[in-house]
Amino acid sequence: MYEHIQQWIAEFGYLTILVWTFIEGETVVIVAGVIAKLGQLELHWVMLAAFVGSLCGDQFYFFIGRFQGKKLLDRHPKWAKRVGWINDKLERHRDFLVLTFRFYYGIRNVTPFVIGASDIPTLRFLTLNMIGAAVWAVTFAGAGYLFGHAMEQFMGNMHHAQIYIIGTVVVIAFIVWLIMRYRRRAREAREASGS
Repeated sequence: MYEHIQQWIAEFGYLTILVWTFIEGETVVIVAGVIAKLGQLELHWVMLAAFVGSLCGDQFYFFIGRFQGKKLLDRHPKWAKRVGWINDKLERHRDFLVLTFRFYYGIRNVTPFVIGASDIPTLRFLTLNMIGAAVWAVTFAGAGYLFGHAMEQFMGNMHHAQIYIIGTVVVIAFIVWLIMRYRRRAREAREASGS
């Protein structure tokens, strides 16, 4: 899968980042940051594409939540535990949750729906969402870029190290994906058994 991400970024560049981050995209942003360090993309454009994609995606999901939230959440009872956690955080730390939900594994995709279904004003969500998307884009693209820089320092000559850097990122991303997948399945199994 991660080889495809690298290929899509190489072929379609910033459009890949924009589209992927509309859905969810830490991995693509980190890989794009490494590729920016390799000189094949510009870091500021990677950050901008990640910002716009993430912002637009979360605004889209917010509006679905605003207009269809109750129906949507009722149709997905598997989300109940996460929705309860999100609603609890909304009551106690609303602004902080909107700023940081992108950084929480397991709730990132459902949070904008839940927030949209809440009473948070649209303009307030947009403002906080813009700040959160900017911090997220800079953080993950910057992390990828710094990782590429560290690998460059470690490997010495960048022209020979490109394949190793990208390969290492792909392997690490794949391991992270496997761990996340395992945890999700374990959580779903626990929820299904009623624990």
